[in-house]
Amino acid sequence: LEEAVYRNIGACKELCETTTSSFGPNGLNKMVINHIEKLFVTNDAASILREIDVVHPAAKILMLASDMQEKEIGDGTNYVILFGAKLLENAEGLLRMGLSPSEVIDGFNLALKRTLELLPTFEIKVNLTKENLRDNEQIVCKVLQTAIGSKLFGYHEFLGDLVTKACLTVTGSDSTSSFNVDNVRICKILGGGLFQSTMIPGMVIKREVESEITKVNQARIAAFSCPIDIQVTETKGTVLLKSADELLAFSKDEEASIETHIKSLADAGINVIVSGGKVGEMALHFLNKYKIMAVRLQSKFDLRRVAKTIDAVVLPKLRTPTHEEMGACDSIYVDEIGDTHVIVFKHAKSHIATLILRGSTDQILDDCERAVDDAVNNFKALTRDTILLPGGGATEIELASKLSEYARTCPGIEQYAIQRYAETFEYIPKILAENSGVKSTEILAKLYVGHHDNPNLGFVVGQAPSDITQSNDIIYDTGDVKLSELYDLYITKKWAILFATKAACTVLSVDEIICAKPAGGPKPKENKGWDNDD
Repeated sequence: LEEAVYRNIGACKELCETTTSSFGPNGLNKMVINHIEKLFVTNDAASILREIDVVHPAAKILMLASDMQEKEIGDGTNYVILFGAKLLENAEGLLRMGLSPSEVIDGFNLALKRTLELLPTFEIKVNLTKENLRDNEQIVCKVLQTAIGSKLFGYHEFLGDLVTKACLTVTGSDSTSSFNVDNVRICKILGGGLFQSTMIPGMVIKREVESEITKVNQARIAAFSCPIDIQVTETKGTVLLKSADELLAFSKDEEASIETHIKSLADAGINVIVSGGKVGEMALHFLNKYKIMAVRLQSKFDLRRVAKTIDAVVLPKLRTPTHEEMGACDSIYVDEIGDTHVIVFKHAKSHIATLILRGSTDQILDDCERAVDDAVNNFKALTRDTILLPGGGATEIELASKLSEYARTCPGIEQYAIQRYAETFEYIPKILAENSGVKSTEILAKLYVGHHDNPNLGFVVGQAPSDITQSNDIIYDTGDVKLSELYDLYITKKWAILFATKAACTVLSVDEIICAKPAGGPKPKENKGWDNDD
């Protein structure tokens, strides 16, 4: 067989070694410095792979599969890398035994088909549907805690609770409508600790208000995308003034015009103006006179989100909005968090929720943001499919034993590939145990023995029971994941296994890599001995 196949498998194994130690709740962080010298400290595989430069085409295929998982579900990227690379490692053994790549690929595809049939049968029945997500807040919270626990173990319960509240606030009464992950905003404020993070229904913007008014309750809001200032013509206007009286009258008309506009807004009951442009000094004077708060937003995206929060229509020019175009908000106020001033738009019926994250360094805040993003994506996946599977490697061990039985019933040479596919699933609980500092062979043996009686037995990280020890040591051992409420999403696992298998089969089916020459054609000939005139 071509040596290229083995080299491709070797490249994928090397890529896997980068992220293996970052898998699970006790995964180690990686310190990544990217091409623009930015520092990342994270155990999120998607972020690590995004920032490192992968050159080898075969490793890139595995990386693209992981990228597809990130786009499809938003979580489970490391699972794709680990499973795909281990599958290739097992395939290498079969190839060296004499099987052809096509036979191995056929066996893997048969095993994949059987796996996708088996997966839904392991469902944990918890009476969760797309319609009753709001009524099952505790179960939803446990699902999101599992997602956060793999990134920030120790903070997962606190953050899981915050993210669940934020997601359910955004969802509203109709859980079946499409959930947009962009509606859960994150505002990172340096200082304090993660446990000082809070959730606010509405928007939080790191700015100060333009006007003297800093707090308004029961706000009536007008939103403008234009500057709040004296209207200036686009063409150059030259004015001929013949006397001092005309000069005085000239600016009075401008003042009267802007005052008329602002007075009409105040008469309509508006007490807050949100503008996407600058607020002029003259306009600010009259806004303070009529006790109207002025908020300037430099980003058009922030303006759109605020308009969505308060149900307002953004007007392109300065005029009095109709009743339908006005926005409403329970309260708008300026707050100081740490040494950062923020404007808070707090609205109980808002379509947007904001998580204010606190942390001592930028790296901690960034990592926390990535964990929250994964949790929000898990909630999005829940609104698509609510089937829950046992976590902690319980599903994988059950799949491994069921696929081994299936392999024995297959008469063809594919049975060897199916058997290796089954063995690949053992790798997941094995890595979970190894990253926690436990002997993986003992854990695997316990899991296999226990699965004869209880299919929900998995690797659990939890508090030690008081009858074993008086201390509050955290133990790492096998346990019933249903009792520990350790849930994995079926949809995440399904896509991860699918993408990893397809990527592994693609790498196996390549026997040669042909690289094109760099663009630009051949290098021009050097004419030695010619002078400049030639």
